[in-house]
Amino acid sequence: MVLNNIEKLIEKYHNAETSLQEEAQLKAYFNGENVAPEFEHYKPMFQYFSLSQKEQYTKDVPLNTKKTKLYQWISVAAVAVLMVGLVVPSFMGPTEQEKQEALLVYNQTMEALSLISLGMNEGKQQFNNLALVGDNINEGAHQASKLSQFSTMTNKILKNK
Repeated sequence: MVLNNIEKLIEKYHNAETSLQEEAQLKAYFNGENVAPEFEHYKPMFQYFSLSQKEQYTKDVPLNTKKTKLYQWISVAAVAVLMVGLVVPSFMGPTEQEKQEALLVYNQTMEALSLISLGMNEGKQQFNNLALVGDNINEGAHQASKLSQFSTMTNKILKNK
């Protein structure tokens, strides 16, 4: 019965489903003298876990606490600057005169862009007219080539008679 229980615990251990009490049972079993021969290969692993659990780090770990206080004050100062940057503009917003100047500059900019737009539209219209003239010249050249062919055929007919 004990071997069957140990086998189930090992299977649960491999599936990472054991509780701390069940793992303690496995450690106690494999650290004891009565380990079944079919489970002998698990014995070194559980003995290693027991030994490593007893190990302790004995060296001193130096802690530099003075530098962290400097970083704490820098972070506090950064938060204070950020808060001042967000709060002060809401209290000290633009004056009425600054708003009027901004509106005037906006209107002048829109007027300048409107004039540029008109100039661009006129240039586009002239370009369209130029393209139309180019198309008409091409059509005339095509008609002239037809006239040349007509002339050639007429000369052939007249010479044959």
